[in-house]
Amino acid sequence: MNITYHGTPKSYWDSLDPGAPYVPADFSREGFIHTTDGLEGIAMTLTRYYKSNPEPFVVLHIDKDAVISRIQYDDPAEIFPHIYGPLNRDAIRKVEIIRRAADGTFCKPSVHP
Repeated sequence: MNITYHGTPKSYWDSLDPGAPYVPADFSREGFIHTTDGLEGIAMTLTRYYKSNPEPFVVLHIDKDAVISRIQYDDPAEIFPHIYGPLNRDAIRKVEIIRRAADGTFCKPSVHP
């Protein structure tokens, strides 16, 4: 599998229709879904943007080979792919709560099985 990761507040994830494609709250403004290749990358990204947000977050483990919408790397390092369109649920291989350290930083999620 060719996995990339996306983090979202657990409360938002839980509020969605599990039968519908996944679309994050900022999709209408940004036009794509942010993802990050690598376990270290998702922990660092969530810490950078959401350390001060105390609510629980989940990480979606997304199989890029199963994504129906267009995926494009918009950064020169090619570690931050964007999904341009809704995310089909069958591409999500795992959803897990991402742990935090005492200082609020996010820990690396588990390796995808």
